[in-house]
Parts: sequence; structure tokens; C-alpha cells
Amino acid sequence: MARTRRWPVEADHCFQRIFLDTACDGVWYDRIPGRPAYAHADRALLDRAIALAEAALADEVDLAVLNRRSLTWRRKRTVPLSGS
Repeated sequence: MARTRRWPVEADHCFQRIFLDTACDGVWYDRIPGRPAYAHADRALLDRAIALAEAALADEVDLAVLNRRSLTWRRKRTVPLSGS
């Protein structure tokens, strides 16, 4: 479906990143205490991520926008190493 809809990602882990980051309103691993995320996240957060995935499938949210937001959160979180 990702190829057909020309979504910006195709790998499962990328969809997980996008929907979990959006559900967390930031980088998911700053909010979920363990990995894998689905085993450590609370039910309400998982429900939000699932609802986002369903909305993407129904063309109710723009996956490209959610992806860009997720990547922006991750770039802001990254602290450059000294001397770089």
C-alpha cells in the first residue's frame, strides 16, 4: 500500500516511528520506558498510535506531514558532538 499511495516510507519500523512519535507528541523513546515500544507503552498511547495508522489508511491524515514532524523532533533531540 505504501508504494501505491507513494508514502514517504515503506518499512514497518518507520511507520512505528511516525505513529508512536505523533502519539507521544515527540520522540517515543523519550516517553516509553522500554523496548519494544508496543510491550512497554500504556494502552492509551497505543490506542492513539493505532488511530493515527487507521486515519492514514483512510486518507484522513497526511503521512508525509507526520513523517516530517517526527524527523524534526528527532533532529532537535540530537545534540552535536563537540568538535564536529
